[in-house]
Amino acid sequence: MRKILLSILLAVSCLNWASNIVLSDQSTIQLLTCTPGTETWSKYGHTAVRVLDPTKHLDIVFNYGIFDLMADDFYLKFLRGETYYQLGLDKYPAFDAFYKRIGRHTYWQELNLTLEQKQRIFDALMVNYQPENRKYLYNFVFDNCATRPYHLITNALQDTIVSTYKGYEGKTFREAISHYTGHNSWVDYGINMVFGSKADQPMTNEERLFLPEELMNYIAEATLSDGTPLVKCQQIEPFAPAHVPWYGNCWVGILIFVLLMLWLSIDDRKRGKLTWGIDALLAVVYVLLITIVIFLTCFSCHPLVGFNWRLILFPTIHICTRFVYIFR
Repeated sequence: MRKILLSILLAVSCLNWASNIVLSDQSTIQLLTCTPGTETWSKYGHTAVRVLDPTKHLDIVFNYGIFDLMADDFYLKFLRGETYYQLGLDKYPAFDAFYKRIGRHTYWQELNLTLEQKQRIFDALMVNYQPENRKYLYNFVFDNCATRPYHLITNALQDTIVSTYKGYEGKTFREAISHYTGHNSWVDYGINMVFGSKADQPMTNEERLFLPEELMNYIAEATLSDGTPLVKCQQIEPFAPAHVPWYGNCWVGILIFVLLMLWLSIDDRKRGKLTWGIDALLAVVYVLLITIVIFLTCFSCHPLVGFNWRLILFPTIHICTRFVYIFR
């Protein structure tokens, strides 16, 4: 995923001569999958579509992950689930160079398509890129940079796709997301804190494809109804698992919090005086967190948000450790 301004600047030189092109027999359509980045929003990887036609001097990437962090009320809209992403257009060398520069690899899969199917995909992408069509209401799990290319491909094939790849099929949204954020990392804890019971529902075959790596592996083992492989050739590898150092493990932080609160309560008991300022400060934090979750649950479009036991873990620890002082 990349910022909107960069995509627009790179795309302007492509758009005029890309319009109304009839692809040749030498053309190829590739599904691109980029490895995860370090930012929270990039930990799941990224998906894009490359259209290559040497005879027409065409080599461009359609990218459904464009957003603008500087847009008005971006973070408020993101919390409410009202963030609009858009389809961007890059020249492939620029797209590839950008991901290499930030230390992320780009894998490719050339789709085994007829010329007619390639043209349908290309035409659909160009229609999507028109100014009136390129924006869409982003949804992290149901409408994102991976689901859009998948549905684009299936619509163009006009055939049934069957894949032997199981991956996260039948597992929960929470399990799949935790795999990429890093089990027991603070990011994982924060996401799980605002995810309710809906996140514990098993994913269907298609629902799991919101994850770029799942889509890549699913397409790699896919065939059409007549047994024809969907991929002609490819260069892919599994994503490196998310690494969580011991000091980044949320349970280490929670243990430290328990010990600090116990020490504070014991010290207050010895002095016979309650350090109420810390209690008040932490109470404000708890109220803010609960307010955010209530807001997301009641007023957000995010489908997985809801109450979770992790939300009350710290207040519970706080109250329990304070019993040392209360029952002195």
